[in-house]
Amino acid sequence: MCLCLWFIGFSNTIYADTLYLTSLHWPPFSGAQLKNQGASIAVARAALEAVGHTLVVDFYPWSRAVRMASRNDSKYSGYLPEYAYPTDKFIFSVSMGRSALGIVEQKSHPISWMQQSDLNHYTIGVVKDYVNTSELDKMIAQGSQPFEAVASDQHNLNKVATGRIDAAIIDEHVLQYLLAQPNMAHIRDKLQFNKKLLTHKELFIAFKNNADGRKWRDRFNLGITKIDTQKILKQNMAQ
Repeated sequence: MCLCLWFIGFSNTIYADTLYLTSLHWPPFSGAQLKNQGASIAVARAALEAVGHTLVVDFYPWSRAVRMASRNDSKYSGYLPEYAYPTDKFIFSVSMGRSALGIVEQKSHPISWMQQSDLNHYTIGVVKDYVNTSELDKMIAQGSQPFEAVASDQHNLNKVATGRIDAAIIDEHVLQYLLAQPNMAHIRDKLQFNKKLLTHKELFIAFKNNADGRKWRDRFNLGITKIDTQKILKQNMAQ
């Protein structure tokens, strides 16, 4: 969709386009029912509005969100939020912020490790099709890391709490959000974030690696220079 706006006294035409992206329910960063659809989407929308464009986000389960954004015949130019990873299908925006990626464990059975290969002694929960760390994902692919893949972080929390797996990979803000929910009260006191972080991860928009994707990446990258990203993240993470 293209809305052309003419202003008296100006000879230039400003084109207000709409960017379509996919996302998932990953609070507090994204979610259809969250205020402003989550912190990452609030940043993306503000950046695009700063350069005269609008954003529409449709929500799907994660694997479908990525698949829909990669299809050449879909209206979507990309998806968010995502960690950067090696790919020919997508190009990434500048960072929308960063967060700590670590391990959730039982308080009564903490995980002890110095390097990521030490995690091979434990069965670790991951969410299907999520990017973790390059080293951990490589060990999973090679078969040296015992793991179980599920559809959501919440599912992993329940499995850790009941001892079905030793630990799970999770973003620190996602863990805090989920454990604050009333339906997680029965396991809240059983779980903790491991004292040693895996890494800090930057969050990006993944755009299709084509002319349209590059156009929108450049527009977004310009827009984010015009907003207070940290202020927007702080306001929306607190909701």
